[in-house]
Amino acid sequence: MTKYDERFKLSVVQQYLDQQGGYKTLALKHGLAHSMVRRWVERFRAHGSEAFKKKFSHYSAEFKLSVLRHMWENEMSYGQTAVQFDIRNPGILSVWERSFHSGGLDALKPRPRGRPTAMAVPTAKPDMPSDEKRSREELLAELDYLRMENAYLKKLQALSGPAEASVAEKTQVVHELRQHYPMAGLLKLAQLSRSTFYYRLSLRHEGDKYGELKAAIKAIFERHKGRYGYRRITAVVKQSGHLVNHKVVQRLMGVLGLKSLVRPKKYRSFKGEVGQTAPNELQRQFKAEAANQKWVTDVTEFNVAGEKLYLSPVLDLYNGEIIAFETNRRPVFDMVSSMLNKALAKLQPHEKPMLHSDQGWQYRMPAYQRQLRERQLVQSMSRKGNCHDNAAMESFFGVLKSEFFYLNRFDSVDELSTGLADYIHYYNHDRIKLKLKGLSPVQYRAQALAA
Repeated sequence: MTKYDERFKLSVVQQYLDQQGGYKTLALKHGLAHSMVRRWVERFRAHGSEAFKKKFSHYSAEFKLSVLRHMWENEMSYGQTAVQFDIRNPGILSVWERSFHSGGLDALKPRPRGRPTAMAVPTAKPDMPSDEKRSREELLAELDYLRMENAYLKKLQALSGPAEASVAEKTQVVHELRQHYPMAGLLKLAQLSRSTFYYRLSLRHEGDKYGELKAAIKAIFERHKGRYGYRRITAVVKQSGHLVNHKVVQRLMGVLGLKSLVRPKKYRSFKGEVGQTAPNELQRQFKAEAANQKWVTDVTEFNVAGEKLYLSPVLDLYNGEIIAFETNRRPVFDMVSSMLNKALAKLQPHEKPMLHSDQGWQYRMPAYQRQLRERQLVQSMSRKGNCHDNAAMESFFGVLKSEFFYLNRFDSVDELSTGLADYIHYYNHDRIKLKLKGLSPVQYRAQALAA
């Protein structure tokens, strides 16, 4: 190991104090370990230039024990303790500690130097040192250690009985005794590292830590009848003022056994071959800057007890709100025409949204196209056989069926029709969307108008 003189050490420390570099920079510059540079700086700050003068110390057993007790009581590292007591080699403290735990104060006494002399055969058994011959410091140190060991073993046996104690049980005993005995000594008895102890201690409180959040997650899940996954539940929790990560919500939902009941969504399309088509003016530009700029529409089918019910809605691409809808047991033109009249009635005179649909026969009817021309609305149609051109409308149908139709049982189409009206009201007013900043469509539109 390379020896460095006092002048060199002071030079390196002075460079650090003059901000000519940090520990690692100076270590690279002089070919040193950065831990060595840090140790020199700490020793200089604690003891000045005297810290680097040569000294030949022979520490007494009492001094070693006082250093160890100070380290244990203040939960200091070897390096911190060495700096405070001006001990050049921090590693020697671990030797002292092992020696004391294995042989008490006698093991800390320095061994005689030089070559051992030949031992004569003892004629009688040597006398064991009596308590009167031992120092008060020795007796107190041994008494403290025995008390700690006795308390530890008693508590551990009460927890684990004759069986071998687990890490969790050892952690509990150390935690209960740490207010009365040195932490380092307890960890030695338990054969636990400090990191393991604190990790196990954190696990004990994890269940209580998320108790309130679990209750909130369960309430939100039940309120929305299993339709919300962990992302929407996270958004609702955040709206109530709690900061939480979506990964935590996902993990806690797994612990609670909660899983969204929504089925995978499917795209559907309805096509016809009569009348005239219109060009695809929308071009899959499904974003709108304001309300009533871009609308989409389509027709979907439900089957209940052998009977069918058809739904014709119109959706605003600005916030995903259902502007108007109509249902019928047959896919007649009057259903689409009535839906369109309801939607047009909600427009202001200056509002002329583009209305996009597929190439269904209802949208090719001259009467339908005449309604649009009279209000100066631009008609747009998907390309033939391409459902992705009307993906926003198909997406709503997927959500509707996954969150409502597949999760409920209906005895008649009348019951289904009533349920559809309730769900669409819920979809517009209560169901939040993450892309709408955690607001429902109506809330988002109202907030934009207020601004």
